[in-house]
Amino acid sequence: MSEATLADCLRERGRRAVLESVRVELELARSAFQQGQSQALDPPSIAVRARARLEAARPSLRPVINATGVLLHTGLGRSPLAAEAVARAAEIARGYSSLEYNLDENTRGKRTQGVARLIRLLTGAEAATAVNNNAAATVLALRALAAGREVVVSRGQLVEIGGGFRLPEIFEVAGVTLREVGTTNKTRIADYQRALNPATAAILRVHRANFAMVGFTEDVALADLVQLAHDHGLWAIDDIGSGVLGPGRPPWQGDEPTARQAILDQADLVLFSGDKLLGGPQCGVLAGTSRAIQLVESDPMMRAMRLDKMTLAALEATLELALDAELAARRIPLWAMLSTPVEELERRAQALAGKLNALPGLAARVVVEQSQIGGGSAPGRSIETRAVALGPLFPPAYPAPAAFSGALRRAEPPLVARVHQDQVLLDLRTVSPELDERILDVIQGVCHHQSSEGRAVDRDGGPNSGRPDREPSPVSSS
Repeated sequence: MSEATLADCLRERGRRAVLESVRVELELARSAFQQGQSQALDPPSIAVRARARLEAARPSLRPVINATGVLLHTGLGRSPLAAEAVARAAEIARGYSSLEYNLDENTRGKRTQGVARLIRLLTGAEAATAVNNNAAATVLALRALAAGREVVVSRGQLVEIGGGFRLPEIFEVAGVTLREVGTTNKTRIADYQRALNPATAAILRVHRANFAMVGFTEDVALADLVQLAHDHGLWAIDDIGSGVLGPGRPPWQGDEPTARQAILDQADLVLFSGDKLLGGPQCGVLAGTSRAIQLVESDPMMRAMRLDKMTLAALEATLELALDAELAARRIPLWAMLSTPVEELERRAQALAGKLNALPGLAARVVVEQSQIGGGSAPGRSIETRAVALGPLFPPAYPAPAAFSGALRRAEPPLVARVHQDQVLLDLRTVSPELDERILDVIQGVCHHQSSEGRAVDRDGGPNSGRPDREPSPVSSS
């Protein structure tokens, strides 16, 4: 029993770590015994406590299998990176690099010059730069172009982004006065015109990336806002949030605004995230006129928000892939997930369900479901998918769907599914095909797991009951 309890730990952590954990538990048990305290000294009990010690010492940031169906799951790290981006980041992290060094001229270089060139090619912008996230991009844009002055925004676009941060607070941090116009549901060009005054510096359009507004609504087209701004000598800033570069990039975009169209509409600055629909690392991209980018990059806050060398390397590799839309649809994981045919998901789901049905005490079937984009992108939009539904039969140790889902999350690697209508759903749109067999191994391990080994069983579901793993409120630009 004790050998079986520690078998997985030996494979995952190695003999030295397991021996050290067992020694610690033996010493604690002896000390407790000497002090007259009751603590089991038999090998199975020692093994259970040693295993619990090893599991508690696992890194907090661990790879997981995302079977929730939320493609940009903020809690699970949003976009997985392309193999090329991972390799490039690892190569740069491994040694010295030409981060801020011009090899041709033997002079100080500019760290964003590589990604700026690619962003210009993909968007048509005169200039570009990148910072650590889109909230930082918004702060920098407001500071650089409008510090101490007013920026006009529609009331219907005063969004709240991740972590409870709201656009008015971003304005406050940037030292800019917010001038609200229109109403929550309707804003017209005349509303913007009436708000302009000698203190006005810019007009800002913010894409409602994390919620949808329907019904009795009205907005002003970006091209009209740009024309109004430029007629009065003002800056026009467009925060599109979700990071669609242009048509076909990514292969599915719904009606999300694109960076290329914003540049065609002559916006002075376009802001968007790198780790959303672009499918790259966490960052914020600014593209626009040379003058606007020059002001942003000369702001003292630029240094505090600059990208590190690994993120720059991963972003550059992702943008290189995006130059060829067909190649990117295969190589950028998010783009591949968006473009996977339902027929392919059906085939994989049927194969996985067949193997799972061979496990004792488990019932599996393929169901039609809807995947969500998530991450503050394309609110209300879904993509047809196929999921493997487990239940209503579950192993005796985990009799309820919430308990079984909890056991999957505690496995190695953690398998994050969602619970719906007394079933555990495994949505394969967010699972790479090479992980199908790994899912089978994880579930097989959980089915064979014995509660007597000492692992807690979450029979009532605790905080993870219901539908915990479909994001409750995806964020737009954090």
